[in-house]
Amino acid sequence: QVQLLESGGGLVQAGDSLRLSCAHSGRSFSNDVMAWFRQPPGKDREFVAAVWYDNALRYSSEYLKGRFIASRDKAKSTVYLQMNSLKPEDTAVYYCAAKERGYIDDWIRRANEYDYWGQGTQVTVSS
Repeated sequence: QVQLLESGGGLVQAGDSLRLSCAHSGRSFSNDVMAWFRQPPGKDREFVAAVWYDNALRYSSEYLKGRFIASRDKAKSTVYLQMNSLKPEDTAVYYCAAKERGYIDDWIRRANEYDYWGQGTQVTVSS
């Protein structure tokens, strides 16, 4: 059983940066594809970024235009989401998710593919 615990959310101003963390426990971290999703108020959960292995494979949502980048620290079994140039429309609950799978393709962008989820952390960006 995998446990995921997010932290680092909060209230920031437009243009600020913020880094979220997600601590992974319960099984080997190395085998999991780790992803970040977000759910804005009143909207569906959407893909933000994903990372696999030692940061050699990283993916970000195209509409975020490189502002958000996922990374992982194998020694700490932790995945991060670095968020830069934050905008009010980035306001959402941010979730990390884990899936053990031996390949990467478009499935990483589908929330229903992931087996484990954290409880979420709120990010609010004021204008």
